[in-house]
Amino acid sequence: MTNPNPLGDQTFPVAADAIHAEDRPYTLKSDDCFAILGITGDMSAGSEGVYFHDTRHLSRLTVTLNGARPRLLSGAMSTDNATLVCDLAAAAPDGVTDMGDDANEISLRRETFLWHGTRHDALTLGNWSRTPQTLTIGIGFAADFADLFEVRGTKRARHGILEAPSTTAHCVTLACRGLDDVRRWTRLDFDPKPARIGVDEAQYNLTLAPGATARIAIAAQCGADDDQASIENYRAARKAAAHGRRALRRQAASVITGNALVNTALLRARDDLIMLTTATEHGPYPYAGVPWFSTAFGRDAIITALQVLWLAPDLARGVLSFLAANQATTTDASADAEPGKILHECRDGEMARLGEVPFRRYYGSVDATPLFVMLAGAYHARTGDTAFIRGIWPNIEAALGWIDGPGDEDGDGFVEYGRKTGHGLANQGWKDSRDSIFHADGTLATGPIALCEVQAYVYGAKNAAAGMAAALGDADRATSLASQAAGLRARFDAGFWDDERQFYVLALDGAKRPCRVLASNAGHALFTGIALPGRAEAVATRLMGPDFFSGWGIRTLARGQPRFNPMSYHNGSVWPHDNALIGLGLARYGYRASAARLFDAMLATSTWAERYRLPELFCGFPRKPNHAPTAYPVACAPQAWAAGTLPALLDACLGIMFDPASGRANVDRPVLPAGIDRLIIENLGLAGQKVALSFTRTQGGVIVG
Repeated sequence: MTNPNPLGDQTFPVAADAIHAEDRPYTLKSDDCFAILGITGDMSAGSEGVYFHDTRHLSRLTVTLNGARPRLLSGAMSTDNATLVCDLAAAAPDGVTDMGDDANEISLRRETFLWHGTRHDALTLGNWSRTPQTLTIGIGFAADFADLFEVRGTKRARHGILEAPSTTAHCVTLACRGLDDVRRWTRLDFDPKPARIGVDEAQYNLTLAPGATARIAIAAQCGADDDQASIENYRAARKAAAHGRRALRRQAASVITGNALVNTALLRARDDLIMLTTATEHGPYPYAGVPWFSTAFGRDAIITALQVLWLAPDLARGVLSFLAANQATTTDASADAEPGKILHECRDGEMARLGEVPFRRYYGSVDATPLFVMLAGAYHARTGDTAFIRGIWPNIEAALGWIDGPGDEDGDGFVEYGRKTGHGLANQGWKDSRDSIFHADGTLATGPIALCEVQAYVYGAKNAAAGMAAALGDADRATSLASQAAGLRARFDAGFWDDERQFYVLALDGAKRPCRVLASNAGHALFTGIALPGRAEAVATRLMGPDFFSGWGIRTLARGQPRFNPMSYHNGSVWPHDNALIGLGLARYGYRASAARLFDAMLATSTWAERYRLPELFCGFPRKPNHAPTAYPVACAPQAWAAGTLPALLDACLGIMFDPASGRANVDRPVLPAGIDRLIIENLGLAGQKVALSFTRTQGGVIVG
C-alpha cells in the first residue's frame, strides 16, 4: 500500500494521525462504502463519516435525547465485523428519580451496519423509570462531500457546489455538483416519519410508558448522478447482508483445530477478509485495508490471494479477472503506466478524476506485474482451470512483454524501477517508504533500482508461465520460458549473492552497485525458489537468528544494520505478510519447523492484538516474557495481507499439494505448530468435489487422514 509519505516533494497523505491513534474509532465496510464512527456511533469530528467511492457522503450523524447526547455504557463490533452495537443511557427527563445524579433510566441501543452503499441505523429506546416519559430525539446530519485525500490533509483551492437540501415528510436529500461535473448525493430516510424534518435535523417526540420501547430506523444512501434511490428497510437489508457473508464463507474451506485460541485467530482472519472483500463486475476482490486503503491495490490483492489460495481459490480468480481488465495498454508517464503493466492502485474520487492526485489508475509498482503472472500459475496449479487461463493468456503475455521490455529498460536481464514523474512513488517495491532502499553506509540508493525480491518474482512468473503454456499446448513457448527462468536464476546468484555476508543483497542501484544490506527481502528468494539450494540454508539460518527474528516475527531489517529502527515503517519493524511469504519459502526448502515457529510467533502476537487481529505491522523490539509486542500506532487494521498471514503460514506447515487432474490432495512431510495437536480441514474444493483432511500429532510425527 501507499505509505504515509512516499512522494518526495509532493505528498498525498492517507495514513491516520498518530496523535489521535489512541482514539481508535470504529470502522465498517461493505463493498465500495466504508464508515468511520465515534465511540457512540455518532459521526461529528475529524475524519469521521460515511465514504463512498472515495468521497465523504455523510460527515455528521448525531443523536441527542432532549437536547443532550446520551452517555455511553458500552460499544462493540459484532464478531463478524458487520455491525456496531452501542448501548447508551440518559436520566429521565422529568427530573424525578430515586437513582442519584448518574441515573440511567432511558436506554438507547444503537445498531449500525452498511449495505449497498447505505448506512443503516436502528435506534431502540426504552423507559426504565416508574413514570411515563416524554422524549425529544434529535437526529442531526450534514454532508460536506469532501474527497478522501482532502479529508486526510491535501489542500484544495477549489471545490464543487453544494446544493440546497431537499426534504419530504420522511426523507432529506443532500447533494453536491463536483468540479468533475459528477452530482454526488446522499438520501436520508427516516422510519417512522419524524415529527419535524429540516435541512440538518430530524426530530421525534415520543411518550413511553414505564417499561415500553420504541424503534426508529435511519438509512443514509450514497449515490451519484443517475444512481437509483432505493432504500431497503433495516431488517431486509440486514438479512441480505448476512446472506452475502454466508455465501462468501461457503466459498472457502474451513479449518478447525483442538486449540480454541487458534480457532479464534483463524476465524478473525476469515471474517476480516470477508469484510474487506468487495463484489466487482469481475468477481470478488480483497481491498487492501480500512479505512484509508479501502480500494483495489494490485500487489496487496495478489499476495492476499496467494496466501489463501489453498482455502479459497475463487478469490484468486476474481483478482486475476479484475487486474486483467485494468491492465495498462498505453504509455502514460503521469500514471507510471506502460503496456502490460499491472495496476498498483485505483481511486474514484473527484480529486483522482481531475488528476489532482495521480491514483485514478496508477501503475507505480514494479512487482505487481510478475506477481500477477505468478498468481495465474498458482491458480491454475490449484484448480486446473485451463479455460480461464486461456481467457487471460493475452494479459499474461502482455505482462511478460512488460517484464522483458520496459521493465528491463537497460537490457541487463533484471527488472528495475524508476518513477516517470515527480508525482509518483519514489520506491516501487512493497517497501515503498522514502528511506527503505539504501547502501551499507546508509546512503540512499539512486535508481533505476533492481530489488532482490522482484527478480525472485520474475523467476516465479517465468516458471509459472511455462507451466501454463504447456497446459495450453504451446510446448515451444513453455520451453523458452523455462530456459529464461533458468538463465535468470544464474544471473541472480551472480549479481545478488554476497559471499562475505552469506546473504542476498537488498538491491542493485542505478550504477549496478549492490546494496549490501541484511533485509528481509532475501526471504522472498526462498518463496519463489530462485535461491540455489546451497544458499537457502544460510539465508534461512540468518532469518531465524536473533538479529532478524524478534520472537514475535522476522524484522524487515536485521538489527545492527544502518538505518535500523524497530519503530520505523520498513527499517526494523515486523510485517506479518512478509513473514508469511518467508514462511512459505522456508517450507519450500524443507524448513517446515521454522515455518511453524513463525506461525506460533504470529499467533502469539494476535493474542495481544485487539480482537485477535494481526495488524499491518508492529515494532521490531525483542520479545520479553509477559510483555506485549509494541504496536505501530498508525498501522492499518484490518488489512488484507495481514489477515492472510496465519492461513498462509498454516499452509506452509501442512505441505498440502493439489493435483486437480486426479482430484487428489497429497501431503508432504507436514508439521503442526506447537499449540495444535489435531487439525481438520473441511469443504476443501478440488476438481469439483469437496475434500476433507485431518492432521493428528503422534509421538512418531503427524498422521494424515
